[in-house]
Amino acid sequence: MNTHNPALDVAVVMRKERVEGAMSRWQPWRWVLDEVIANQASFGDQPTLLHKADGEERWLHPGFTVALFKDDAEGYYLNATTPAPGWFVHWRMEEEATVADEPMARPLEVSLSYHDAGRWLDAQEMVEQVPVAPDVVAWMLAFAREHYVEEPKRRKRPESFKPLTDRFGNPASVSAEKKFRGGHD
Repeated sequence: MNTHNPALDVAVVMRKERVEGAMSRWQPWRWVLDEVIANQASFGDQPTLLHKADGEERWLHPGFTVALFKDDAEGYYLNATTPAPGWFVHWRMEEEATVADEPMARPLEVSLSYHDAGRWLDAQEMVEQVPVAPDVVAWMLAFAREHYVEEPKRRKRPESFKPLTDRFGNPASVSAEKKFRGGHD
């Protein structure tokens, strides 16, 4: 582990499963995130078929490093303090098959930060979440508590002190002076 940016080496397991019911007319198979596990040297550096049965396939994608950065401590804190902390995995489908007979889902990035997941989702990328083990949550939370500095809440200026504007955004004025029309006294 790097002392400046503590990190974990992980592998991603993606599952190809048969779609059941009426939806199978349009899409007989789908890819989903199955789990994130600790990486081991024996995994190698290429995707490996772990299991193939009639209704599913499980593929191991090794070689991901999840580093924690001080400037993203809030993202880790938000993840660690939710009722269901998770790994966030950003993945895409291959354009052409590389290691299997047909294109497969390929993980691109793994993170523990809510902010990373939010950026990926804002870019309309495929992001899925799976639960994190309690020891990883404790590690992430300890880092977040050490580096996260909550921004002080700023006092909201009362509405009465805001300048008046008309419906077009131009400055407006209010007068207490009575206006009489038509020559009335």
